[in-house]
Amino acid sequence: MEPVDARYPFLGRAREAVRASGVDLTTLVATADPVVDRARERVERALLDGTTESETPHDWDTREELLSYPVARILVSLLDADAAVEKYATAEAQTAHTRFTSDFVSSDGRRDRIDRQTLLAEFDLAADCRAEPARPTGDSTSSRAGRGTASTRRGSDWFWLGVGSYLSLADPTWGTEWRLVNRELADGEVRVTREELDKLLEAGVRARVAAGLPFEGVDDAVAAELEREVSDLRELLAERTGTTEVDTLAPELFPPCLRGLLDRVRQEESISPQARFALLAFLAAIGLDQQEVLMLSHGELTVDTVDKTLEVLRDGDGTQYPPPSCRTLEAYGVCENTDDHRSVAGHPLDYYEKKLRRADDVTDWRERETT
Repeated sequence: MEPVDARYPFLGRAREAVRASGVDLTTLVATADPVVDRARERVERALLDGTTESETPHDWDTREELLSYPVARILVSLLDADAAVEKYATAEAQTAHTRFTSDFVSSDGRRDRIDRQTLLAEFDLAADCRAEPARPTGDSTSSRAGRGTASTRRGSDWFWLGVGSYLSLADPTWGTEWRLVNRELADGEVRVTREELDKLLEAGVRARVAAGLPFEGVDDAVAAELEREVSDLRELLAERTGTTEVDTLAPELFPPCLRGLLDRVRQEESISPQARFALLAFLAAIGLDQQEVLMLSHGELTVDTVDKTLEVLRDGDGTQYPPPSCRTLEAYGVCENTDDHRSVAGHPLDYYEKKLRRADDVTDWRERETT
C-alpha cells in the first residue's frame, strides 16, 4: 500500500492494493479496527461538509486511510438512499479535485502525488487529450499545431479533448457555456481550459465512485457489526434530506406514525399542533396541493388550517421546506418507531420512497377515489 493509493482510493492501482493485502473486511469490521472509525468519518464529513478529508489526518496511517474507502462504500450501501450516494460521490470527487489540482503543479517529488497524464490514463482519456502548445505572452489565439507533442502537465492553459470524451463527462447542468454549440471545435476535438479539463476529471471521479452504489449483498455479519454506525449516519442524513417529488399517492405505504395521524384525522380525533404540522408538511413534500390534502383527510382539516400551514412551509421564492425527520418527530411525541420502521430510513420521505420502490402494482389513491 502506497501513500498515493490512500490519497486516491478510487484508482485501479488502489483497488489492486486492497485486493493484494488479503484483508478480510468481515474480520476487520468485527474487531473494531480503526479503519471503521475513519470510514464513518469519511461518510459523515461527506454528508456534513462535502469533503472526505479527515479533520485529523495525522491520526490515520496509509493502511487505515486506504481501507476506509471500501468500508465507507459499504456504509453508504447500507444507508440505501439516493441522497447518500449523491453526497458521498460528490464529496469524494471534490476532495480528489482539491488534491490532484495541487499535485499537477507540484515539483517536490513526493510519492503520494499524481500527475495529469496518470489521471487521464485512468479514465482512458490519455490518447484522446492533448495539450495545446504554449503561445507567446499576449497571444491568446488557439493553435492546432503540435499534435501529440505537448506535455499534459501544467505547461499549457489549453487542451483539446475528443468530442466523445467531452460529452461523456460534461454535465448540461453546468451551464450553457458547456454546450457544444458554444464551444470551439475542430477535427472532432473540443478546446477546453486547464481548469475545465480538471472539472471534467472531477466528473470522472464522481462517476467512478458512484458506480454500483448502493450495492446489494452486503454480508449479514458485516451489516450487523456496522448497525450502530449506519443508524447514526441515517439520522444525520435524515436531518439533511431535501424535498422530493413522487408520482404515486399510496397512504398505506406512509411511515406508521404519519399513517396513524392520518387515520386519527379521518376519524375526527384531535391531534397536537406539532402532529398536524408534521402530517401536513409530509403531504406537501410529496406534492399534494390543498384540494388533495382535504380529499385525503376527508375534509376533517379545515381549508384555513391547510392554507396557513402550506404557506409557512414555503419560503419567499416558493421553495418547499422539508418535513421533520424521524428524530424530530420523536421529540414531538409523534414517532415511537412502530415496527422499527426507522431501520428502513431515518426520514419519512426516504421511508416512503423506498416503500414505493419495493411495492408491486400500487394504484394511486386519487385514481381509486375516481373509479
